[in-house]
Amino acid sequence: MKIEFDTKKYVKDLAKSKSYFHTFLNKENIAAGILRLEPGEKDTQSPHESDEVYYIVKGDGFLSIGGKDYKISEGMSYYVAKNIEHQFHNNTKELIVVYFFSGQDS
Repeated sequence: MKIEFDTKKYVKDLAKSKSYFHTFLNKENIAAGILRLEPGEKDTQSPHESDEVYYIVKGDGFLSIGGKDYKISEGMSYYVAKNIEHQFHNNTKELIVVYFFSGQDS
């Protein structure tokens, strides 16, 4: 089983990818990954079957959770319950987020 993860490499790889996220750990009880959005890039995710925590590494903008907007900033964390609509939007800088699921990434 893999123990360490080079998240800086994942961010670089996402910059060259068509995808804006990469799940680097996906186990039965936990999943984790990196999300990267360019300024104005659309977040197309849909609700997940597990609770989720986002940690904002870099960037700005908003996170809409259940129809309410939360201003995001570096160093902040946000909780999203399972099956709740949520999207990042209106970022004017590159947005880098680490995410954690309470179960597998679905």
